[in-house]
Formats: sequence, structure tokens, C-alpha cells
Amino acid sequence: MAKIDLDAMSIEELAALRENATAKLQEKVARRQAELEAEMDKLTQYGKPTKKAPEAAKPKKSDSKRNEEPQVQELPGQEPSVADAA
Repeated sequence: MAKIDLDAMSIEELAALRENATAKLQEKVARRQAELEAEMDKLTQYGKPTKKAPEAAKPKKSDSKRNEEPQVQELPGQEPSVADAA
């Protein structure tokens, strides 16, 4: 592969190079993904079905209120008391 002198290129030439490289990379990724999917389809005939990519995990609701210790309020001249959590 020929070396490219990036320092000598204009901004427009660099931007075009970037666009061409991005397009070529997307083509190669799509081709490889199709190859892998075809290979996985062949493999499924030999056993268990393959696992698909996991769905985006939903964050679970936090039980922070349940796990929180009661807050203690200290007032001047009084003993500490537990504040209502509600």
C-alpha cells in the first residue's frame, strides 16, 4: 500500500479520505457479519440453537429506601430520635 502524506493534504482531501475509509470499513463489517451469520446458521443444525446478542439490559429499580437506615435527627437539648421515613 502506498504511503499517504497526511500533512500535505488539504482539509477537504482529508475529509474525503475519512469518508472513503468509513464507507470501506462499513462494507467490510457488513460482509463479515453476513459470513458469521451464515456460519452460525450452519452450526445450528448440529445442536442447540445459538444465542442471539442479548437485548439491552433494563436498569432495575433500586431498593434504596428499603435498605436505607433510618435517619437520626439531633435537636439541641433533646435526645436523638428516629425520623419518619415516610
